[in-house]
Amino acid sequence: MTTGRIDVHSHLLPGVDDGCKTIGESIACARELVAAGYTHAFCTPHVWPNYANVTKASVPGWTRALQEKLDEEGVPLKVMPGGEMNLHGGVKDLMDDYFITYGMAERFVLTDMWAAELPAFFEPTIRFLQSRGYTVILAHPERMRAVQDHPELADVFADMGMLLQGNLQCFGDPPESHTRRVAEQYLMEGRYFMLGSDTHNPQSMAIRMNGLRNATALVGEAAIEKLTVENPRKLIPL
Repeated sequence: MTTGRIDVHSHLLPGVDDGCKTIGESIACARELVAAGYTHAFCTPHVWPNYANVTKASVPGWTRALQEKLDEEGVPLKVMPGGEMNLHGGVKDLMDDYFITYGMAERFVLTDMWAAELPAFFEPTIRFLQSRGYTVILAHPERMRAVQDHPELADVFADMGMLLQGNLQCFGDPPESHTRRVAEQYLMEGRYFMLGSDTHNPQSMAIRMNGLRNATALVGEAAIEKLTVENPRKLIPL
């Protein structure tokens, strides 16, 4: 498959979570992505207890509706369904409809967590997801306090068979910030499997796209192409 950049983490679906509020915001963000060389984007709304309507049944329909609007507006971005599952102690008790994978292909699952240290449920929950046949991807580890305090946790994640997704915004954060420090370290060490925009609204697109430029300046276009084109293609169902 020939593609440009593929955004692997976005909250483009309007009115679904804390991302784009209106279809107008979704279209504005999509135009910014296209201008930065993106041809595809996964819509990954939060799979959190307080977003009970985000399910395997609802996300594909919302994604199709957004695609129709993008097509009507002449925005050449192909959107695909996905989700961002919050890791918590009750994941093993969720109904099947809340295990939302990239492209609904039951292969790769994007997860997130906010913790000052890895909780006791972390490894059992990852092992449970892996037992379902999923490759677990951890979104923006550089935003976790546990990782900021202990960047060597990347070795733990790798030993567990997890993949890491870095956030473009973190490369646009102030140079002295913990997020940028860890993001740049992980990028230079080759820790990331892919980079995503984590797009939420038009107001934050400038810092995200600036982060893309900063990351490219740090490691070069070839390395960034692997993280925004080559590896993300593996998420697209055949």
